[in-house]
Amino acid sequence: MLGKDRTVPTPFVLAIIGLGAFITALDQTVVVTVLPSVMLDLKVPIAELDRVSWIITAYLLGYTVAMPLIGRLGDVYGYPRVYQASLVVFCVGTSLVALSSNLDWMVGARVIQAVGGGATVPIGMALATTLVPKGQRGLALGVVGASAEAGAMLGPAYGGAIVELLSWRWIFWLNIPQSAVIFAALLWLPNRRDVAAKVDYMGGVILVGALLVLSLALSRSGLFTFDSPYPFLLAAGGVGLVAVLVLVEARTFQPLLAPALFRSWAFLTSNLTQVLVGVVLIIAMVTVPLMANTVMGKSPFTGALWLLRLTGIIPLGAVAGGLLVNRLGPSPLTVTGLGLMAIGMFLASGWELGVADPELTVHLLISGFGFGLVIAPITVHALDSAGEDYQGTAASVVVVSRMMGMTLGLAALSAWGVQHFQVLTAGLEFPLPVSGEAAGVFETRAAEYSANVNAAGLELFQRFFLTASIISLAAIAPALGMRRGR
Repeated sequence: MLGKDRTVPTPFVLAIIGLGAFITALDQTVVVTVLPSVMLDLKVPIAELDRVSWIITAYLLGYTVAMPLIGRLGDVYGYPRVYQASLVVFCVGTSLVALSSNLDWMVGARVIQAVGGGATVPIGMALATTLVPKGQRGLALGVVGASAEAGAMLGPAYGGAIVELLSWRWIFWLNIPQSAVIFAALLWLPNRRDVAAKVDYMGGVILVGALLVLSLALSRSGLFTFDSPYPFLLAAGGVGLVAVLVLVEARTFQPLLAPALFRSWAFLTSNLTQVLVGVVLIIAMVTVPLMANTVMGKSPFTGALWLLRLTGIIPLGAVAGGLLVNRLGPSPLTVTGLGLMAIGMFLASGWELGVADPELTVHLLISGFGFGLVIAPITVHALDSAGEDYQGTAASVVVVSRMMGMTLGLAALSAWGVQHFQVLTAGLEFPLPVSGEAAGVFETRAAEYSANVNAAGLELFQRFFLTASIISLAAIAPALGMRRGR
């Protein structure tokens, strides 16, 4: 066996961390296309569709809340070994999912699977900053981001193909040999343990609880419609746990979240930018297929192809951002990416019912490339602001910021969208047949009503895109702030 200080070829490191990020990100979205098969197999009626959605939600929650603690474990015990331990947890979870006999079992197993899978992106980023030469770190972080985006993008297609050939359970059984390959490859990476560092387990438990409660609060549309007190109670509980965390961390010698991170202007501006990027991304990813499938009258497959034009280029943008970050600097490159996002979303806000190519594709490609372009510079800037002993923790917070932004954006979108649509259609009356009315007159009134509803829906989606464009422009303010003190 080679020594701990051995030099590992950069392509080998990138292949390992890229494959790990790809596989676990795949499992975020892989179940989207197989939910009908799962419901049929587990005998879940269509009336319980809201419970079935927890198969997706549970993975996202587990994926998010465990990241900071696992990132700190990597800082202390060495990134390769913690990565391997996380892969074991991931495989245990994926095996339990494959063996699921009921919905509750599957949801619980998805949480376990996500806790292990959630380590791959931040630990991979930390490995990229410690094992890759400094001049290539931007590219390495771009590869990690691109791999994660590609996995999330291809998840539905991968799941659909496996179900066609085998069964939905094989989606999860196949994770085990893939993880075994990564586990074996990690044995060749030097494990640099910090013997003087400690893990703040108390802070970790409180932080996991705070992120869990806040994520649940932010995911409720009632937070914006004010029709239920529960989101506010959850939010208050989450804020209370954050206050407790601050008190605990102030008395801890080596806290989980080092105060120096949150005194760093570079770290704060990077994460604020990341939150806003998450909000814009979820608005775009929800609005594009929904608009196609409703007011445009397109098939679900067509809607998926429209979305693929947006998400398919994100990995390319991520790699381009990684290549350019050292030349242009994090702030200018992030501002460029945000500008492309704003332009693409603004152009999409002008779509009419007859929108077609090349206009459609060009607008989505501009937005998608912008989304990818910001990944590496935001991450590089945040990690550069953290000390060498907090790389894993800093990378985890960056990922969590984006997930929180997406959660917040989805809740706001659903709440504001429903409310605004009701306002737009308030003056419309559903046409009912009138006694003695000619059939042609009724058909004319029905067609007019349908056209008015479609017009209201089109206006709503246009405003979604316009809002996304405005938020992209707003994100430029903290991105410009990234120029100050690294």
